[in-house]
Amino acid sequence: MPGSQTDSPGSKKQYGKDTLRPVTIKQLADAQHPNPDAEFFEIDGTEASQVTFVGQIRNISKQVTNITYRLDDGTGTFEVKVWIDDSANDENDIPGRKGLVENAYARVWGKLKTFGKRHVVAHVIRPVQDMNEVNFHLLEATYVHLYFQRGALGDKNGGGATNGQQQDERYGGGAAPAGQLPATASSASRKLYECILNTPQTNEGLHLQDIISRTNLDESDVLKAADELIGLGKIYTTVDDHTWGLLDM
Repeated sequence: MPGSQTDSPGSKKQYGKDTLRPVTIKQLADAQHPNPDAEFFEIDGTEASQVTFVGQIRNISKQVTNITYRLDDGTGTFEVKVWIDDSANDENDIPGRKGLVENAYARVWGKLKTFGKRHVVAHVIRPVQDMNEVNFHLLEATYVHLYFQRGALGDKNGGGATNGQQQDERYGGGAAPAGQLPATASSASRKLYECILNTPQTNEGLHLQDIISRTNLDESDVLKAADELIGLGKIYTTVDDHTWGLLDM
């Protein structure tokens, strides 16, 4: 990791556990500290030594020794500290400083710390050039979260976190059943949800035409049902606006 501190030769740090975890800000806020002496946090019952996330810069506070950025990713806000190298005479000499302005989006790599207030100490922070990176990161963070909660894709044993919490048997290592839809859900949305849930597919999900042929629903009904399920947080668009996959956390 560029800019990360190295340990002394006699250090007992286990680099085999030094991982990089894509997260949301809510996960950072909810991360567990196993004990006061631990140098790491746990997310989904698994050690998260290094984290990365994407957010919009809401505030910048400049100090003599550091710059504090407050980022917002839609799940919450969080502070990121960048320590200033004494040899950097100009702010533009600070790695990633150029382009980091209020309301811009930024990608952060760093460590979660608690010194009075929980924050991330950034090894690297840079502006986001392509807004697709924002959506990609949220999907990646979701995938990793589901991996630790339910196990690897296709794992019938359910896998899940190692924090001792019993996994919900309704999931069976896969997606939640259609019975989890609220009572107010339309019949078309239930058909669409059941179709996506029960049809073998790749990670790309199911396309509109495939769903129409399997459910006998009209195209307009499928599109309305898809909008309803997206609003309920049950599905999301994948490769295009007419292909959907399950997203039930």
